[in-house]
Amino acid sequence: MQVKALSLLCVYLALGLVNASPLQKRNGTCQKTKVAILGAGTAGIAAAQALSNASVTDFLIVEYNSVIGGRVAHTTFGAKNQSYTVELGANWVQGLFTPGGPVNPIWTLAELVNLTSTYSNYSAIQTFNQNGAVDFTDLIDDFEGDPYSTVEQDAGYILSDNLQDRSFRSGLSLAGWKPGKDMEAQAVEWWEFDWEYGQTPELSSQEFAIVNYNTTFYQYSDANNYVFDSRGFNVFIRGEASTFLTANDPRLLLNTIVTNVSYSDKSVTVYNKDGGCIEADYAVCTFSVGVLQNDAVTFSPAFPSWKQLGIETFSMATYTKIFLQFPPNQVFWNTSYQFFLYADPNERGYYPVFQSLDGPGFLPGSGIIFVTVVQDQSYVVESQDDATTKAQVLAVLRNMYGVENVPEPIAFMYPRWSLEPWAYGSYSNWPPGTSLEMHENLRANIGRLYFAGEATSTEYYGFLHGAWFEGQAVGMEIADCLKGNCTGEVHYNVLHGTTPPREYDIENGWDVTSFQTNGF
Repeated sequence: MQVKALSLLCVYLALGLVNASPLQKRNGTCQKTKVAILGAGTAGIAAAQALSNASVTDFLIVEYNSVIGGRVAHTTFGAKNQSYTVELGANWVQGLFTPGGPVNPIWTLAELVNLTSTYSNYSAIQTFNQNGAVDFTDLIDDFEGDPYSTVEQDAGYILSDNLQDRSFRSGLSLAGWKPGKDMEAQAVEWWEFDWEYGQTPELSSQEFAIVNYNTTFYQYSDANNYVFDSRGFNVFIRGEASTFLTANDPRLLLNTIVTNVSYSDKSVTVYNKDGGCIEADYAVCTFSVGVLQNDAVTFSPAFPSWKQLGIETFSMATYTKIFLQFPPNQVFWNTSYQFFLYADPNERGYYPVFQSLDGPGFLPGSGIIFVTVVQDQSYVVESQDDATTKAQVLAVLRNMYGVENVPEPIAFMYPRWSLEPWAYGSYSNWPPGTSLEMHENLRANIGRLYFAGEATSTEYYGFLHGAWFEGQAVGMEIADCLKGNCTGEVHYNVLHGTTPPREYDIENGWDVTSFQTNGF
């Protein structure tokens, strides 16, 4: 199986599948297909593969960009003759496998293409404030002790006893974790929470943040592997695509921008910026929550109120990685550490977490380090020019290591996810007070228009495996519809303040229990 997949991948790469042509309108009429798949990211390719596995081959995949992969995107970074592949978006396989138990499907796919990755050792961390290195790692132990355990236990009661959800901040405060103006404690909280969810505890559900964590890390394992493959992380998506798409496959329509989707109980018509259109029996919309919230594509008729409420009440987080390359002979940080946590004296989340790629198991000799910011800080850096951001990052590094020890970088770069018209953010997050029913309205189909992506995953929102599971599920569901066995997905015209435990079922996207410890 592995040899076959790798052989197909080699053929795929050699023949340049990514050069498939965009759709052209033919004789003034729309191109017809059974299924139109809008987006060639993880969910879109998973849906197409599920259809193909069900012997449904009459489909079209419509992709905004010139390559498949969606938000699993990479680029080449570095000075001349010193460049490396770095990931702009998704970067980790999160939760690998439990020996003799569940395996994360992304890990399985990563192994099929021999993806290069290294275990992220979160204990290999050095802490700093504005005066330089100072050890406050004891605060990490404090957070991970009684406060987090209490929040976790309370989230279980909220779910099982049908109690009102609250913000993760409220849960932390009730558990006794109140960092206040202690900026080192604030930095630790950012490291423990914001860095994972892309938003603050105030903007995040206590119940579903714990569900999200447990269903991945307690089911599979608590291990995360950082991907730094020269082919790019999305090689696993391209590898799967190569099992059912041929080189220059006419069913893959790259560089094709969707402007309108008209849907009904009988068909779906997709209109594109180039003047082309597609008439399909069914369609799968894998657009991000950010795209849906920003009205980047119009839908006809306008979504019913229950659907629009589901879209508008979910959140799209932004996670920005800022890359710097220094002369390899002037690396000033201790490369035996993987992470460096900075507590700014005035602002929470101000260039807080640096990660070294110039170290054992990564890219030694590369001179590359990157810093991550999220949400409001992402909006700031993504709206300002590179020179301003670079000056701010260097000022932080010089606080940490001393002015005389930090040279000018030889390369500098970062993406602007909040401004990308095909993404408008990085990944989704579950806000406090959003019930399971409300999320199901985001997930549910309208007539023959279906939805899939990491955001539609009840248990794995924000994760690549969430997108994969959702794409597979919708693909199989539409395959059944084409065979005359169509049930559609549940939605709720009237929403309730809480969700009774009986509704935590497969019909509402609830496939596994969050009360488990397989991988812990």
